[in-house]
Amino acid sequence: MKQPVGIFDSGVGGLTVYKAIKKALPEENIIYFGDTARVPYGPKSENTIIKYSLQNARFLLQKNIKILVVACNTSSALALPELEQITNIPVIGVIQPGVKLAVESTLNNRIGVIGTEGTIRSEAYNKAIKAILPEAEIFSYACPLFVPLVEEGWIQHPATKLIAEQYLSYFKDKNIDTLVLGCTHYPLLKSLIDEIMEHKVKLIDSADAIALHLKTLLPVEEHNEPGIDRFYVSDNEAKFSEIAEYILGVKPTPVKSVHLYESWFE
Repeated sequence: MKQPVGIFDSGVGGLTVYKAIKKALPEENIIYFGDTARVPYGPKSENTIIKYSLQNARFLLQKNIKILVVACNTSSALALPELEQITNIPVIGVIQPGVKLAVESTLNNRIGVIGTEGTIRSEAYNKAIKAILPEAEIFSYACPLFVPLVEEGWIQHPATKLIAEQYLSYFKDKNIDTLVLGCTHYPLLKSLIDEIMEHKVKLIDSADAIALHLKTLLPVEEHNEPGIDRFYVSDNEAKFSEIAEYILGVKPTPVKSVHLYESWFE
């Protein structure tokens, strides 16, 4: 059986990355793991985020994956070096592809970034943008409630709109022309964010950028059978399946619940 691509996220948000990869590389087998028992990662300490990320990766590595996609901005910001140390396979984070797209998109060099508390605190996006575009002016703002709202399935709830308006008011006088959605949960709120930003700002979703990057690593196989995908979570598979169906438009294959053992971090 062909080696699969492994993807992990703190919850359902990484399904936006899964969906883009599946569209670009339909013949690939994919294993997705959502750490739904411990979502959200954003408010947690750096050590805890690294610990959880390593446990997630070790679970996927046991499945003989050939590439590890870290579909979590917080993990990508804080745990990538440690993840690269435990395996020889390629480890792909979400930050660099998104940054490249943002730099290519901006016309006035004024870029906004929204993300979890952990991602914003790390300044990973600021550093990565400045490394490519030193003259960029970057305005970052943490939106910690977006993740639990998405995980709850409150994507179109009036409360979500009120909270989004409050968060995004920070950018009203910043004259940004590009806004990085620095969390894989946030693209699920893209239409709401676009509406609040009055359709005047280019929204950067790293999912498509990651899919394009993977295509350079994995040549497309013509006339091949569609890949077989497997989904795992650390808690509440029924809720995950419900939100996954909304995101993907179809019910995912049976979702299995697994327990991440502390010994996997040792």
